[in-house]
Amino acid sequence: MDRVNQKTVADDIYIVGKGVHSGKSCAMAIRPAGANTGIRFLRTDTNRSVKAHTSNVIDTQLSTSLSGNHSEVDVSTVEHLMYALWVTEIDNALISLNGGEVPVQDGSALSYVEAIRKTGVVSSHVPRKWLRVTQATKVTSEDAYTILKPYDGFKISYTFEHDSPVFDPFPKYLELDSLRSADFDAELTGARTFGEFKDLAMANRIGKCLGSDLTNSIGLDDAGVMNEEGLRFEDEFVRHKMLDAIGDLYLLGMPVLGEFVGYRSGHHLNSLLTKTLLDHPHHFEIVNTEFSAAAV
Repeated sequence: MDRVNQKTVADDIYIVGKGVHSGKSCAMAIRPAGANTGIRFLRTDTNRSVKAHTSNVIDTQLSTSLSGNHSEVDVSTVEHLMYALWVTEIDNALISLNGGEVPVQDGSALSYVEAIRKTGVVSSHVPRKWLRVTQATKVTSEDAYTILKPYDGFKISYTFEHDSPVFDPFPKYLELDSLRSADFDAELTGARTFGEFKDLAMANRIGKCLGSDLTNSIGLDDAGVMNEEGLRFEDEFVRHKMLDAIGDLYLLGMPVLGEFVGYRSGHHLNSLLTKTLLDHPHHFEIVNTEFSAAAV
């Protein structure tokens, strides 16, 4: 894999599914884009577009949503796809949607990654850019927090603590480190979103999880995991939280050289962390791959 130059998909990729929150069907295409384009979403039904950037995050309730004019959501639930673009090292792409939500598929990033790998990627002659963390940034909310701090590669750790006792039997912590040859694709890509069945009715009342079922989410009740097939990983809840965090981090517009630490955190704190980081330009620098290729 060429880690030196920016990459895009080799051809159009088509994915059809439903939104986990809207419950509506949606057709999505991942299309090639030129160097320095970044990731951009285009709503073909409204002819509105929005750059995949943390400055355009407008809502973080149960997912990450973007808006081009910060008044109404243009596209929601972008985090799993953003993770897939990160792990396949796609810097530039145009994401066309005929609806307002990225299809959830099985609740992980697996189908997106498989489609990109099957289609392939192409490199430009323009160097890749990285955001290198130079000073620590931390944001908190009650007892939850996220941190980004300097590191020569990319390292992520997450501690999953939940008030509900149904999560007590499952592992709470995981750490992955690029400098220790972590295979992020194998470790995180297949980890699915999850939720408790008792919370579904309340989520539906606020227009969330209308498309959620056991084909696209892990459900839990007082007896444990409701899915007949069980978990893909013993610590799948931790792994999915890490997948979400990486997808939210990629909304910085480039991959991060640094260490992410999350404790009880979710989309809100992930977004707040990236926005706070950008508000402190002395906490980071933009570097080309000549600096970072050996690190990752």
